[in-house]
Amino acid sequence: MKRLRVLLRWFKRRFGWARLACLALLVGFAALRVFDPIPIEEIRVRTFDTFQRIDPRKKTVRPVTIVDIDDKSLEKLGQWPWPRTKIADLVTELTRLGAVVIAFDAVFSEPDRLNPKVAADTFRNLDEETRAKLRALPSNDEVFAEAIRKSRVVVGESGLPEEIVALDKTLPVTGLAVLGEQDPQRFMFDFPGLLRNVSVLEHAAAGRGMFTIKPERDGIIRRVPMIMQAQGQTMPSLSFEMLRVATGSGTILIKADKAGITSIGIRGVQIPTDRHGQIWIHYARNDPSLYVPVINVLERNVAPEMIAGKLVLIGTSAVGLNDIKTTPVSRAMPGVEVHAQILESALTGELISQPIYGIAVEFAAALVFGILVIAFAPMFGPVTLVALGAAFASVMIGASAYFYAYHRLLIDFTYPLISTTSIYLTLIFSSFVREQAQRRQIRSAFGQYLSPALVEQLAQSPEKLVLGGEEREMTIMFSDMRGFTSISETYKRDPQGLTALMNRFLTPLTNAILNRKGTIDKYMGDAIMAFWNAPIDDNQHEINACEAALDMLEQVDDLNQVREQEALEEGRPFIPLNVGVGLNTGTCVVGNMGSDQRFDYSVFGDSVNLASRLEGQSKEYGFPIIVGSKTAIAVKEKFAILELDFIMVKGKKEPEVIYAIAGREDTAQSGAFQRLRNLTIEMLACYRARDWDGALAAIARGRTTDDARSLELLYNLYEARIRNFQESPPPEDWNGAFALLTK
Repeated sequence: MKRLRVLLRWFKRRFGWARLACLALLVGFAALRVFDPIPIEEIRVRTFDTFQRIDPRKKTVRPVTIVDIDDKSLEKLGQWPWPRTKIADLVTELTRLGAVVIAFDAVFSEPDRLNPKVAADTFRNLDEETRAKLRALPSNDEVFAEAIRKSRVVVGESGLPEEIVALDKTLPVTGLAVLGEQDPQRFMFDFPGLLRNVSVLEHAAAGRGMFTIKPERDGIIRRVPMIMQAQGQTMPSLSFEMLRVATGSGTILIKADKAGITSIGIRGVQIPTDRHGQIWIHYARNDPSLYVPVINVLERNVAPEMIAGKLVLIGTSAVGLNDIKTTPVSRAMPGVEVHAQILESALTGELISQPIYGIAVEFAAALVFGILVIAFAPMFGPVTLVALGAAFASVMIGASAYFYAYHRLLIDFTYPLISTTSIYLTLIFSSFVREQAQRRQIRSAFGQYLSPALVEQLAQSPEKLVLGGEEREMTIMFSDMRGFTSISETYKRDPQGLTALMNRFLTPLTNAILNRKGTIDKYMGDAIMAFWNAPIDDNQHEINACEAALDMLEQVDDLNQVREQEALEEGRPFIPLNVGVGLNTGTCVVGNMGSDQRFDYSVFGDSVNLASRLEGQSKEYGFPIIVGSKTAIAVKEKFAILELDFIMVKGKKEPEVIYAIAGREDTAQSGAFQRLRNLTIEMLACYRARDWDGALAAIARGRTTDDARSLELLYNLYEARIRNFQESPPPEDWNGAFALLTK
């Protein structure tokens, strides 16, 4: 210790504390690269993303075709999944056209719901002879399997976070051979569960591969495992299994060493991987010419060269089927195209990789340039230092870009650049501190006047000040004062009185929302928009939102009592205040929204729009709180829920069941509410079954019950509809939904 202290004192006298601190910083950066924390990795992979965006893979050949389950095909063939007989026809037609291998980026884990036996057991009014004929027909799955046997088909499987039923040990598996002393399985990604296809399809297929794609922390697909563990089995990826089947290889060769997996190969194809068996995908830009709609294939309206001699992937680009991925070159790429990109890269040899020696190169560059900066930076003036720094950065960036462009190797320049820049800035800062002692005191004094909370926010999370958002499951509220126009007319000559009234009205409503963990989004005149489950997590956001809505009604009632007494004492007319509330739960985007100069923490999405529409309907149905189906299902055990209607909201394609919140659990348990709810259920059932007389009879009985007054507007609304339908019946395909004409 004594010798160390002597050495430190000598170093201080000879070089100063700044250089000693920089040496410590250099050692610290070396340790940082060894442990490779998330921020360092994020910077590195985003740099590699930039390379791919600037210089994406150039397509010279197109060995892959995607047969697309697109919106056009869904419109003509109906919702997915289609009958397996239809998919069998697709496989048969692709085989006729000369497809080399056909693979499904989908899993058929359950028997077809349209199998003839199912029809025989469930269809009504069939005679026994017809039922017997249906039961004698082969199942749709067997028809599909027969089409698979006559072709070369790879079926898709999916990794699951939890183990499901025990796997069928009789199902075929792909052969594996290991080269090296290490067991590669311990380096592979391991999924506790494996979702497989029905047994008859698995046995008929030429191969089986996992289409599971694991996004990275930021949701971008950069690396995809070529070999994985799932429920105790080693499984190839869907794309690699296609290559195996296409080449006729019986076994997959895995090379591994002490550091992990190094490559995975089959006959004629060797693919370098990282230690976990992943490959970096070398992306080309999105290519619409790869896609052929399913309907075009089935209608034989496709150019033969699009299929003949091609590896064919069957997947979807339809947004509604939720298989859209984010990649370095595209914010929205169908997941099936990710598999196509892998196949194209492998077959054309256009692979990229991050070599093991890349870390040594990064270390050497950081060490050499860091020592040079520590030794010589204090000798040069600021202009010279800036020029040398720019030259150093150019060399590092240029070398990294060269390795990528000409050798398809990913060498990170950000680590040595950040390390050296940090050392340089440390030296500059030490000089600045010495020369600007007086200014430092001024800055220290000025800091006394800054908001500590704002300073901490900027220091800890500067990203909060930029535009952006995240997807969350949230509950949205819109509330509005009923009859605001007529109330405001009474204050024509007293605008300050109207302002005071609005403050008295909005303050208790705001408190009700905040007390139930809600967030106020904005005030819109007499209306309030609020939401739950952001920015603070709330696993009971639906319940809290409903509680807040009921609290708001109670607060308005209390305010009306006070105002009525005030009006009586002042001898003026009393107009009660009423509020309508719309609640809806769904996935929304929440975050800082606006422009670069001004933005607010807000929320938007289809669920937000629906909540606004529901609030507008509260006056039509006679209930102050109307909620969407997702909210109602989440809170049905805690509140008195009453189904109101099945509506088609203007601007939406899918109908929505809407409900009223009539009170809390005590109301739900009351006999009066139970009778009203049962009569309403009966009325709605008759209405949707076109039993107009039955519906009217249920309404008539409802009008005679206790608390029937609360349903007066609802009964009037349905009576008017039924009278109209009795004169002009709805179309045959009417599903009971009522289209709202206004937003």
